[in-house]
Order: sequence, then C-alpha cells, then structure tokens
Amino acid sequence: MIRVMLAEDQRMVRGALAALLGLEADLEVVGEASGGAEAVAVAARTRPDVVLLDIEMPDRDGLAAAPEIRAAVPDCKIMILTTFGRPGYLRRAMEAGASAFLVKDGPAQELAAAIRRVVAGERVIDPALAAAALSAGPNPLSPRERDVLEAGADGSTVADIAGRLHLSEGTVRNYLSSAINKVGARNRIEAVHTARAQGWL
Repeated sequence: MIRVMLAEDQRMVRGALAALLGLEADLEVVGEASGGAEAVAVAARTRPDVVLLDIEMPDRDGLAAAPEIRAAVPDCKIMILTTFGRPGYLRRAMEAGASAFLVKDGPAQELAAAIRRVVAGERVIDPALAAAALSAGPNPLSPRERDVLEAGADGSTVADIAGRLHLSEGTVRNYLSSAINKVGARNRIEAVHTARAQGWL
C-alpha cells in the first residue's frame, strides 16, 4: 500500500483528490493539510511515502515546504501538483527535491499512475512544461534579489524594505536596480509582474 498525503488549500479540490485516490486499491490517503506549515507537521506525523503539494498555499508555499518535508521524512517523495504551470516553478521544484511536477488540468487517471512511477524511482514531469522550462532558461535573479523584489511587490518604500530585510537603503536600491535590469523591466512593478509570470518569485 502506498501512503499518500495531500497538501492543498482549496477544500473542494483536496476532497476530490482524496476521493479519486481512494478508488485505487494500492493507494491510501493518510493525511491532509491546507497550508505549507501544516503540510510539514502532518508529513512528520504521518510519514507518507508520497506528498502531493500545491504551490500557492497560505503561510508557506509548496516550494518552500518541500525541502522541510524531505528533511523531516527523508524517504518521502515530493510531487508538485499545481494550477500554475510556470517554467520557473518547475526549476525551483526540482531544486527543492521534487520527483514530479504535474498541472491540475491533466487527466485524472494519470495522477495515480504518476504516483506509482514516482514510488518506483522515476521522475514525472509534464512534457509541455519541461519544454517551456528549457526554452525559458534559468532564473536570472539571485536569492537576495528575489527577497527584495518580493518585499517591494506591495508598493513598500525602499526604507520599508530595508527595515524588513535588515539591509541598508542603498543596498536595497542596488538589488532592485539589478533585478529590474535582469528581467528586462522598466520599473519595479513590471519586474515583479514579469518574475511572477515566469515563476521566478
């Protein structure tokens, strides 16, 4: 029996996934979570073979939760199941140790098959997304540039960002300028939009 845990913030989607997987004789849903932090705690408690992680969840996204789950349950396989098939997300998921990256609009029967393949040691990636990720290239932003751009996404002033990230205002300006140039944007708002559309933030 393959023990599966679900981390998905939309209750209806989570319930549908649980019902779907419950129809498979060799799959058992042993835990559910609605946010990233809860996913880490539930995984540590239930010790599943596979965790299906959504990306965009409250308190911690799936890409941030993935390495924490791997640290808590080293033998657990991570599968990203998301609405957002962005090339940058795929790269970040692989860097976080994910064994699979699938979009939610794929055929239902493929999910159970993908779980079995992952448990058998395979990597399963949506083919169209893999091609898009290769053509998009790697994330041009450094971790610090991502932090500063994300912190300024809500329109915060340079002083606010500096205070929040414990940096000098000059350093924040430098990181913002560098990030804007790297993504080919005209200003901070456009840079945030472009980086999010690519899955770099």
